[in-house]
Amino acid sequence: MTEVDYFTTDSMPRPADATLMPPLPPQPKSLRETGLERQLVVELIAKLMFVSGKTHLSVLTTRLRLSINVLREVIDFMVTEQMAEVAWRGESEIDVQYQLTGAGKQRASAFLERCAYIGAAPVTLEAYRAMVARQSWQAQAQRVASDDLAAVLGGAHAGPGMLDLVGAALHSGRSLLLYGPPGSGKSTLALQLGQLLHGLVAVPYAIVVGQDIIQLYDAAQHLPPAPQHVSHARQALERRSTDIRWVLCQRPVIHVGAELDAGMLELRQDASGGCYQAPSHVRANNGMLIIDDLGRQRLGAPELLTRLMQPLARGVDQLGLPGGMQISMPFDSALVLATSMAPGELFDASLLRRIGYKVQVGPLGDGAYRALFRQQCRLAEIAFDEQVLNHLMQLHGQQGRPLLASYPRELLARIADFAGFAGSEACLTVVTLEQAWNSLFASCDMPAASLCERIA
Repeated sequence: MTEVDYFTTDSMPRPADATLMPPLPPQPKSLRETGLERQLVVELIAKLMFVSGKTHLSVLTTRLRLSINVLREVIDFMVTEQMAEVAWRGESEIDVQYQLTGAGKQRASAFLERCAYIGAAPVTLEAYRAMVARQSWQAQAQRVASDDLAAVLGGAHAGPGMLDLVGAALHSGRSLLLYGPPGSGKSTLALQLGQLLHGLVAVPYAIVVGQDIIQLYDAAQHLPPAPQHVSHARQALERRSTDIRWVLCQRPVIHVGAELDAGMLELRQDASGGCYQAPSHVRANNGMLIIDDLGRQRLGAPELLTRLMQPLARGVDQLGLPGGMQISMPFDSALVLATSMAPGELFDASLLRRIGYKVQVGPLGDGAYRALFRQQCRLAEIAFDEQVLNHLMQLHGQQGRPLLASYPRELLARIADFAGFAGSEACLTVVTLEQAWNSLFASCDMPAASLCERIA
């Protein structure tokens, strides 16, 4: 279990300007304005018709994310080439269904064998580069005020100089290394920093490079505007009549851990989907990339840092396609590293200098730990008891366990587990606390001095 499992950031406040709209491109009114080759759009339409049969114009618009004007321009060409025909026509000009001809079905079958991708029409790599540059995260990060930082981080990590150090790291746009013991809250702190990236961004469903399609949008990672901002976003989109090949999202905060390997930093061929999947650091563009559990990846920490730092500094990463073709992909994200290992064990002095800021995240102070425990009681909906908290502080002192940020929620979750098994309501008492405490810690992981005292 990583530290991120111990906390929730759902209730964290968003910056006041979270409704800021990116400069979305206008809706293309012709094929030329899409920047796409006609053959690519022909193939997308033909493949969709092949698997759907008779297809209404509105379905084509929804699935391919192209305007009716663009679709009719291409379908008229397909009708002229005897690839498609009108299957049914209603009273209005747009109330029409199309189907493939016999020749069109043969060609569509060949298209599917070569590339199985059926989905939103891509944007060009040039258009994507321009959009990433216009909505760069660094311009937003430099607007982070100390009040915003204090509101998001709260008091849990507000040690001496902590807010200033983290704020300066964000403002600089340089990489940030969080290090400290397991359970100190490094992962949570990193995710909370992601809450500070203001505004919304436009993310394309896919990108086309030559004949290859790279799928970039991921609904699990590119989250929609928060509920309180949906109406603002919808009104802005309606006013602007925008290119629907782009999705309006919160700035992405992509979190990867020990599962990261060298292959995950390259384009991955999706045989079933007929396209390439963009790597995590590309999907994190205009947002934040968090690499957790640094030092536990199958890719060594020095190799990982070397692989990322130079492209990050240039703002461009080179990714390979079959045949040795290299493409220049934008790399615009805040890079946050988190490790439970000593930085000197991971990197030599030269590599450490390449990391912009190093922030130690250690045990909390007495007051901060008590405040965090009260907060977690509210979130868990367990009635708080000051005397039980005092007993918890005594347990920490007696066993020499540091006041780590992960403990309050973990203890309360175990109290709820025991109560649920017993069919009773979770209640904070000395008995339930000690039961949770004993289930959390094994005698073999006790500090040596405390274990010797217990044995004696």
